[in-house]
Amino acid sequence: MRLTDYTDYALRTLIYVAVHPDELVTIQRIADAFDIPKNHLIKIVQQLGADGFLHTVRGRAGGITLGRPADEINLGDVVRATEPDFRMVECFQADHNNCVITRVCGLRGVLHAALQAYFQVLDGYTLQDLVDKPNAVSRALGEAALPMPRTRAKAAARK
Repeated sequence: MRLTDYTDYALRTLIYVAVHPDELVTIQRIADAFDIPKNHLIKIVQQLGADGFLHTVRGRAGGITLGRPADEINLGDVVRATEPDFRMVECFQADHNNCVITRVCGLRGVLHAALQAYFQVLDGYTLQDLVDKPNAVSRALGEAALPMPRTRAKAAARK
């Protein structure tokens, strides 16, 4: 199974924003970081905002932040929201199924079980799981190391 570029870009957008939790991130900045056309990201950010994954601030000083904490953004939910279709084969399409062996073929059941297993794995992960090492992500993007979040800084100081 292959995810669309739309979903890939949506996940990268969420990762980028999650790595920069204390700032408004612009679409242009994400486009530049991943070399993705800004026009594609505008549509993606609109949908992610409408679905509650992102919070958008319009205007000259606007940008985007996460719509909820990274540990509350489930990867399975993001993929379900951004992928247009999970009909892997013709027999998944009740209205356009012309396969003559559908009633006796076991392929549909096997592929349905595989799809369920796929989502079971995705449902076990959150955006936080993808960004547990924000400085490594920043370095990979060619950015300077991020400042330690205040809560982590306080905990580190107590040790």
